[in-house]
Amino acid sequence: MRVIGLMSGTSYDAIDAAAADLRLDGDSLVLRPLGMVGDAYGAEVREALAAALPPAATTLAEVCRLDTLIGQAFAATALRADRELCDGRAELVASHGQTVYHWTDGGQVRGTLQFGQPAWIAEATGLPVVADFRPRDIAAGGQGAPLVSLVDLLWLRGRPGTPVALNLGGIANLTAPDGTAFDTGPASALIDAAVHHFTGRDYDTDGALAARGRVHEPLLSRLLDEPYYALPAPKTTGKELFHRDYLLAALADPAVLATADVGALSHQEVIATLTRLTARTVADAVRSVRATEVIASGGGTRNPVLMAMLAEELPGVPVHTSDALGLPSEAKEAYAFAVLGFLTLHGLAGTDPRSTGARHPSVLGSMTPGRDGLPRVPRGLKQPVQLVIG
Repeated sequence: MRVIGLMSGTSYDAIDAAAADLRLDGDSLVLRPLGMVGDAYGAEVREALAAALPPAATTLAEVCRLDTLIGQAFAATALRADRELCDGRAELVASHGQTVYHWTDGGQVRGTLQFGQPAWIAEATGLPVVADFRPRDIAAGGQGAPLVSLVDLLWLRGRPGTPVALNLGGIANLTAPDGTAFDTGPASALIDAAVHHFTGRDYDTDGALAARGRVHEPLLSRLLDEPYYALPAPKTTGKELFHRDYLLAALADPAVLATADVGALSHQEVIATLTRLTARTVADAVRSVRATEVIASGGGTRNPVLMAMLAEELPGVPVHTSDALGLPSEAKEAYAFAVLGFLTLHGLAGTDPRSTGARHPSVLGSMTPGRDGLPRVPRGLKQPVQLVIG
């Protein structure tokens, strides 16, 4: 079955679409990558989204508008992926949508909200759409994240040692072979916030700004005091916590202001410090699960300064990208949601309770019929135990 996975992460810079040919073969799920395309959000959507996200206030009118505009943008990318990657023969779209809020209360996730109304995708492509993946796991007592953990567990099964899959998006998350999975903290969320605040640009291209700065240890120490890092897994976080105002509060902390030369702290030093923060907190998480290998994916892998700092923080632990194992690092999450959509269509669970903290595995998502309704697929299939790329 040809499935298109759609994903826009917490950096909300673009929509990634990955097409995969998926089939069940005994206890294996076989994934043949067909390629990826990506479309940046238009300026209108990106600016409106940035203005509506916490800690900003918004209106129900703007919620409705954004849900529609993002749904239309996802629909255009899905249609392009079907034409360019599947020769117009895709059979299913799996859309993660755009996370705009993840409601946590006392360490427990109470709800989640993703924009990108799937009816626009179904109407534009004529294909059935699986969307709203996260709420079912939350309803079962889970964190609703990281949802790619099941795919990582299937994919890394049988690999020697203790490999961990690491995703470096706006937020960083990892999955270990024993099922432990959690958000480690910010990957690019605070770096991007600082870059935009100081320069007006969206991100630190090639880590150039961080490379020109030095780590400011008092600021790093202040940021490392964040209580989230000490919470036990499973746990999840987002830009509800790690945003521009959070950073500005740290910069204004008297303990930081009192340090020598803080008045001369340049934006390059701030960005270098935030890059080291990401590397340090990720490395602490990697050490906590006694990993012997890190397989990284996501936009953060394109930042050579971040990757170099991560390697420095993890001496003796090889760090490489998922490309080496057959999954393009920039599209890995989109491929993961293609897998989750395929599992949902076949009535198979898309979660592992060890990773999300849920009471039981769940079949994820809601389905929007395509032009010809929902495809007929076999039922009563066995849950796959490994993912094979081939």
